[in-house]
Amino acid sequence: MERLLERAERLGLGPWKEALAELIAAKTRMIAADGKGRRYLANAAALPEVTPSALELAGDRVRIGAAEDLAAGQADSLRSALENLRPWRKGPFSLFGIDLDSEWDSSLKWNRLAGHIAPLAGRRVLDIGSSNGYYLLRMAAHQPQLALGAEPYLTYYFQFQLLQHYTRRPEILTLPATFEELPTLEGYFDTVFSMGVLSHRRSPLDTLTAMRRVLRRGGQLVLETLVLSGDDELVLCPDGRYAKMNNVYFLPTVRVLQNWLRRCGFTDGRCLDVSLTTPEEQRATPWVGTESLTDFLDPKDSSRTVEGYPAPRRAILLAEAR
Repeated sequence: MERLLERAERLGLGPWKEALAELIAAKTRMIAADGKGRRYLANAAALPEVTPSALELAGDRVRIGAAEDLAAGQADSLRSALENLRPWRKGPFSLFGIDLDSEWDSSLKWNRLAGHIAPLAGRRVLDIGSSNGYYLLRMAAHQPQLALGAEPYLTYYFQFQLLQHYTRRPEILTLPATFEELPTLEGYFDTVFSMGVLSHRRSPLDTLTAMRRVLRRGGQLVLETLVLSGDDELVLCPDGRYAKMNNVYFLPTVRVLQNWLRRCGFTDGRCLDVSLTTPEEQRATPWVGTESLTDFLDPKDSSRTVEGYPAPRRAILLAEAR
C-alpha cells in the first residue's frame, strides 16, 4: 500500500495523497488489530524467498516461476501458505509448478471482453472488487500506467499480496477497501472495471454515478453483472436469497441496464456478451472447499436456482463517460 504513496505525485495522485495516506493508515491499523489479519500477516512472513525464472501473464493460466526454482522444502512451505488462504475464487494460476484451480475459470470472462475494450497501454485503470488480482495481472500484460484494485475482503487481499510478492509488478496495486471508501479521485481513471459487483449494491444507480465520477470524460466502463433474460424493461429484486447469496439486490434486463447507464452519465452501453453461467466456468475445486454453482441450482431443473429464480446469467457491457 505504501508504494502507492511513494509514487503518488508521478501518477497524478497528488491532490488525493493526504486522503490516501489516511485510508492506508486506517487499513493498516485494522489489519493489525484483526485476528484474521494477524494470521495472514504471519502467513506472508513465512513465504519462501524465491525469484521466479519466468512470468507469463498473457495466457489463460497466470504462470509464476517453475518447480525447478524452488529449493528443497520450499514447495511444501508455499503450498501450505496457499492453502491457508483458501478459498481461491478467481484464477487459474500456476505458482512454481503448483497448479491452483480456482472456483471460477476467470479466463473465460476475460477472453469475452479482452478484444473489445480500449487498449490498456498507458492507461489508469480501476478494478472494483478486484479479488485476488487475477484480472489485474492479465491487465499488466498490456502495460497500463496504473492498475489499482479495491478489495475489502482480507482473504482475497492477502491472496493478491502473495501473488505480488513473486510477480513484483509495480504498476498493479490493491487497497483493502471498498470502492466507496476510496477518495473521490474525480476524473482520474481512463478505464473502470466492475466485474460482478453491481448486483450486490443496494443502490445500483448511485454506484454507477460514482463510477462515472472517477472516470475522465470519454473514459470507459467495463461492466459485468447478473441480468435477466429478455428485452423488456424488468428488474428482479429477490425476496431473500438468490442462488444462496443473501446480498443480491437487483437483476435487470440488459435493456434496463442500458437505461441505468444513460441516466448515470454514460453513453448507451454496448452489450458484448450474455452468458449463462455453467459448471465449466464456476465449479467446486480442492482450492475452494465450499459449495459452488451446482449446489446453487435446483437439482431437478438447472435452469432455476434452488429458490426458484432464473439461473445465473451474466452480461458484459461497455460504456463511455459523457
